[in-house]
Amino acid sequence: MLTVIETFYSIEGEGPFIGIPTFFIRLSGCNLRCSWCDTKYSYSGGEKRTVDSLLEEAITYKTKFVCITGGEPLLQKEVYLLMYKLLDKEFKVILETSGSIPIEDVPTDDNMIISMDIKTPSSDMVEHNIYQNIELLAAKDYLKFVIADDKDYAFSKSVVEKYPFDGEVIFQPEGGKNLKELTEKVLKERLNVRVLPQLHKLIWGDRRGV
Repeated sequence: MLTVIETFYSIEGEGPFIGIPTFFIRLSGCNLRCSWCDTKYSYSGGEKRTVDSLLEEAITYKTKFVCITGGEPLLQKEVYLLMYKLLDKEFKVILETSGSIPIEDVPTDDNMIISMDIKTPSSDMVEHNIYQNIELLAAKDYLKFVIADDKDYAFSKSVVEKYPFDGEVIFQPEGGKNLKELTEKVLKERLNVRVLPQLHKLIWGDRRGV
């Protein structure tokens, strides 16, 4: 059984698949307490669901994209079975993880996409980053840095330079603030990163389940 905060059907709001209709499974529990976290309601609570019931719900939608998010999904061991069963049904599975838990047991299927956060200084959680996880990522995966200020920007730039990565690198302005300034800085310094706000926040604000 998995403890689930919510399931919903919406568009992917982050990363290279932004805008694509996606079925979301938000699992309960998180080992971090980021200062700017926008899903604090996922820290605890939720309802027990079987892997098969989640798979059946995913099949009812016409999308092939499923995003497993949290919280921190890798805290629940049965999430691995969920990922394998979704992959068996040829879903493209996006796992959103904080990068604070080893990822070596995550499936390496071509349809398995890891979206890994690297925590920036403004999160107050930098000490939990496991940088060795970056070495396990494939070109189909992507790294995300939430950037609130110049210190976050300098930190993110240094990590990108220290840990070369063939996949997409996302610089996401915290809360959608300073998008113009961040974009102009990336262009000026010719960084090979993608600047993306959270699309769902632009459309629906802080509403849950979207």
